[in-house]
Amino acid sequence: MTVTQRNQATKGRRGTQVPALDYGVIFAACALLGLGLVMVASATLHRIGDAPFYFFNRHLFALFLGMIGALIVFSIPLSLWQKSGAMLFILGIFLLILVLIPGLGREANGATRWIPFGGFNLQSSEFMKLFLVIYLAGYLVRRQNEVASSVWGFMKPMLLLLLASGLIMLQPDFGTTAVLLITAMGMLFLGGVPLWQFGILAGLSAVAMAGFVIYSPYRLQRVTSFLDPWADVERSGYQLSQALIAFGRGEWFGVGLGSGIQKQFYLPEAHTDFLMAVIGEELGLVGTLLVILLFAFIVVRAFSIAAHAERNGQRFATHVAQGLGLWLGVQAFINIGVNVALLPTKGLTLPLMSYGGNSIIVACTIIALLVRIDYDNNGANLIPEGGVKWAQV
Repeated sequence: MTVTQRNQATKGRRGTQVPALDYGVIFAACALLGLGLVMVASATLHRIGDAPFYFFNRHLFALFLGMIGALIVFSIPLSLWQKSGAMLFILGIFLLILVLIPGLGREANGATRWIPFGGFNLQSSEFMKLFLVIYLAGYLVRRQNEVASSVWGFMKPMLLLLLASGLIMLQPDFGTTAVLLITAMGMLFLGGVPLWQFGILAGLSAVAMAGFVIYSPYRLQRVTSFLDPWADVERSGYQLSQALIAFGRGEWFGVGLGSGIQKQFYLPEAHTDFLMAVIGEELGLVGTLLVILLFAFIVVRAFSIAAHAERNGQRFATHVAQGLGLWLGVQAFINIGVNVALLPTKGLTLPLMSYGGNSIIVACTIIALLVRIDYDNNGANLIPEGGVKWAQV
């Protein structure tokens, strides 16, 4: 959509000024954020008797920080992101190492993934996803010919990716590692890596992932329980079976907001990993499909924004938009797939919706980055790098 078309679509009273932004992406993201806030409240009000709004208030504060982060990210020129790619990647590696230092990293549920900062816990792997996309986009711009024609040009970023993935697996965090690898491989494939090299890499990655599963008893148990969650309903298949019961109770239109039973007595992690099951129970198939359609819309728009940037010759913006679209789509797909028993259980949040400060903040920033890329696409180089163009309607 051109700036002129957007101006016509947002006409109001004479003299009103509106920024020429992608309001479709903004509306879809805000709808997911708002619904997520409501569902987190529904899933947690019963959990703490004396402080029923504990999780709701923390989630609301994370949304506030996310909005501030989104405004900051939107104001940063893409050229600055491109110049800072290597530095951001090094920062991400440094934070991943800090998590593993005894006494610094905080452990919960057998995983060490957070660095305490006062009342806030920094999850470095969430920010590493963003840093990797920025770095890899810059690398593809600088080394496109080398990546497309040389095995070494293709392997250099993969070595760095393996370093980051190895540090994340030490936490351990298999789900984030999978998202990171799929996003990076998708970016490299779209960036021009020959199909045979991509095939070899995909095969090696699949073998490595299978090895992690086979030689890790608890991961192997997750896979076997995923194949038949009803075989051991009381133990290994408990989460998946309870999630399926929640979806079954929801039927077409759900049991009603706040009326779900699974979240109260049966479904663990209802406000994080299994929030989609709560949505399925309380809002039914209609609510579930609405969430999926909103995610699909944002992902499709991300690739449309990338295609527009490519037509404008903005290769860095193209790769960033593709990477963000891949990341958001893959993580949402995995989370929803886990909830409906299409994939083994993984500790991944539903982007823009699940409880979790780091996840919400990073998700808000990637939406802001997509909007900024689209904004620059439609500016026809008339926008100052740090400025905001306003449309007179």
